[in-house]
Amino acid sequence: MRRGVSNPAGTYASCTCAIPCRTIMLELTLQFRPRDRRHFLWFDGAVPRSDTPPAAMISPHTVRGSDLSLRALQALSVVADEGHFGRAAEKLYITTPALSQQIRRLETQLGVRLLERNAHPIELTEAGRILLPRAREILDTADETVSLLVALQRRESRHLRIGFINGAAGRVGRAVLDALHSPFELVHLDWSEQQSAVASGKVDAAFVRPPLPPEEGLALELIGEEPRVAVLPRGHRLAESTAIAIADLDTEVHVRSEAVSDEWLHWWSVDPRPSGKPVRYGPAIRTMDELLEVVANGAAVAITAATISEYYMRNDIAFVPISDIEPCAIELCTRIDDPHPGVSDLRRTVRTQLSP
Repeated sequence: MRRGVSNPAGTYASCTCAIPCRTIMLELTLQFRPRDRRHFLWFDGAVPRSDTPPAAMISPHTVRGSDLSLRALQALSVVADEGHFGRAAEKLYITTPALSQQIRRLETQLGVRLLERNAHPIELTEAGRILLPRAREILDTADETVSLLVALQRRESRHLRIGFINGAAGRVGRAVLDALHSPFELVHLDWSEQQSAVASGKVDAAFVRPPLPPEEGLALELIGEEPRVAVLPRGHRLAESTAIAIADLDTEVHVRSEAVSDEWLHWWSVDPRPSGKPVRYGPAIRTMDELLEVVANGAAVAITAATISEYYMRNDIAFVPISDIEPCAIELCTRIDDPHPGVSDLRRTVRTQLSP
């Protein structure tokens, strides 16, 4: 299949590919005109764009997308995000000189300068701004392709990847896993990706904590319920109580999180309160470990599932049942009509465990 054909006029023949050529191939044709010493660069059929010769020149031949390295495109993307070679190198787990060399090789290969290195923060050149969105499309396509192939391999082997957030499986979830026939592995998920990890194929299923918004293509199935508890520092006035009412926490500062939806945050914080008093929010957290540290330091309190007390046993934290609020649910999230035989096995196992 021809992705695009360059001609002497610098234009392209029409392409009938299913995927646009710009996401698959970059074609560069460089023409030098001795008469006025101007260099003209055609990028995907663009008009001449610069009087300044690029830092590295290429001979008049076509550079195809198959010559480009995904690693180099990823490097450009991260540098553009960070605006700094050092921070980008840390994110890519390579040294700063190695990252700089990757970008230089890409620039040499394409015959254009992609970054303004003297700017603070580092900025993209015009060529870099043209390349970056197309590079990210290529990277996204590569990730999606790998995910699809890995999912196919898992289906063929019946192997399941089951996601969970802290303590999300609970006792009922553990009973389901104990009874499951298909081989599986557990994958820890961030709070924010309970559904997106299933939708993207990162995992085949997940034990999740509602409330979660409806998402097209996903099914949620109730597994069980359990009480909610207050998470308090050990020296708190209520820490030794056998149970408390939600009104006992009306004057307390609660943790907040920007990693979850407002609906999720408010439901877990019982906001609004039955008393009508507004909930006061304090330090922001992203993980359960951060939540426990904030509570242990006395900066705020929190409300979570009773199962968490079994996973996180600390001398500086108390988990106290709240007697007058609704319990929290545990649900199984899967893709509708997923052909994976292990997913079918998992659903059957859940229903068997729930039947009287």
